[in-house]
Amino acid sequence: MNRADLLNLLDEAVAALGANDPHRLPLDARLRYTENCVEFPIGDGAWKTVTGIGDYRWDLADPVTGNAARFGTLEESGDKALFVLRLAAQADAITEIELLVARVTDAGVPFLNADPAPRPELEEAVDPAARCGRERMLSLADGYFSTLEQNDGTLHTRFTADCERRENGVQTTHNPQPNLAPVAKMGCEEQFRLGYYLFDNWIRARRYPLIDEEQGVVLSGGFIDHDGQTREYRLTNGETRTGFFLRPHSFAFLEAFKIRDDAISAVEAVFHFVPYRMRSPWAQDERDPRLGRA
Repeated sequence: MNRADLLNLLDEAVAALGANDPHRLPLDARLRYTENCVEFPIGDGAWKTVTGIGDYRWDLADPVTGNAARFGTLEESGDKALFVLRLAAQADAITEIELLVARVTDAGVPFLNADPAPRPELEEAVDPAARCGRERMLSLADGYFSTLEQNDGTLHTRFTADCERRENGVQTTHNPQPNLAPVAKMGCEEQFRLGYYLFDNWIRARRYPLIDEEQGVVLSGGFIDHDGQTREYRLTNGETRTGFFLRPHSFAFLEAFKIRDDAISAVEAVFHFVPYRMRSPWAQDERDPRLGRA
């Protein structure tokens, strides 16, 4: 399927979600469906509770892998939520649908904005001269997680000076709002070089199902695990900080990285709270290299 076909199919899938009717879609007999990382037959869960689809949207497509995805908003009886819907298709039939919904009422985090503004810098096509190959894009995205995992100040990726990150609808870089942690006032590179995220123990079950070469975007999925043991730690400048998660905790995420000029220029993520070390229904290999076992 070409890019236009995938985006049309994505439109149909989101419209079907809003209409509570998945079976009007061209579903493959072997369809796999997951919702917030739990696999069950399509038609249950949010397919019964969604009462509307919001106006906010950002669409991605990858004809090489046959994947498409939308970052958007939905409503359930008047309550707004963020979602990411990813689908995979073969021969005009949908073989996979992955839905991640982040609701204000069960976010598990102290911030979630279910009415995000569009980010034009994400949607614009990257000039061919500023693009890099698929393997390099994957390397930069995976390097972000290697930098985040047990963050010690070493960078394994590259950022543009104006890189902004938004998580669950809240900007977590260059954000002066007083109700956010001081780290949110900094840029991506400064945050990581100071080692602010040492308490992020494992970025597990990493996968990269979609690369939108036209927009210069890699879509990733996985889990962030916190063992709750990082109670106090030192930044690379010598200052002491208290860990944010003081109990076992995991996030499931779908996260997109915009890449131009061989560096990450923007990040958009949706997180959902899940049980600690929850298994992935999508990752092929979840072994923890530190333990030598799953």
